[in-house]
Amino acid sequence: MCLSAPVSFAAAALLIPTGGFTVATALRRDPRYAMLAALPILLGLQQLMEGFIWVAGSGGDPEGARLYSLAYMFFAWVAWPIWLPVSVYFIEPHRRRAAYLVFAVAGAALGAVQFIPYLVHEGWLQVTLLPRAIRYSDTELLDAVIGRPMTYLVYVTIIIVPLLLSTDRTARVFGGLVALVLAVTVGFFQWAYISVFCFGGAAASLYLIWALSRKPAASPAPC
Repeated sequence: MCLSAPVSFAAAALLIPTGGFTVATALRRDPRYAMLAALPILLGLQQLMEGFIWVAGSGGDPEGARLYSLAYMFFAWVAWPIWLPVSVYFIEPHRRRAAYLVFAVAGAALGAVQFIPYLVHEGWLQVTLLPRAIRYSDTELLDAVIGRPMTYLVYVTIIIVPLLLSTDRTARVFGGLVALVLAVTVGFFQWAYISVFCFGGAAASLYLIWALSRKPAASPAPC
């Protein structure tokens, strides 16, 4: 895997427009899937931010790299722990939805605790350009409370478990793909796990584009 500015920009160029087509298709056929269908767009935007980090970092623009890395980490810490549970919330039966709200609230709380300190403590987020990936080194508020391994366990639980527990096959398969990306990242790419995991998630979202574009229109509700 060779990650670079061209790779990130190419991923964004693929995911954003095709994700837009998938959202339009979902809105026309079954609006419950609109948020899930929008994931490739958001993942494409995150890859776009990483492309800008490559350009700014290699071009001697530390302030630009800092701003783009904050945008990138906003997706990682805030968007995904909220967006994924809420996306599944809308496609689940009403009797199951309360559990997904719990996941979303927990994701919002975790995201706020992890991301807001980056904004008020200069130097808490550091970016290093490596030959094949970007390393995001950070100080996390929860390090002194529950430790980083437990923080990451809570994080991956919030973003993966709602997908795996869904009654919808598309969501479950996507959750399985994200879990596979996580396993590969932990096993082989711990030196740049945030960059590689998010890129792998973007690649996995191609499945959503394929699956949701093939999903038939929703049946009309009975009178």
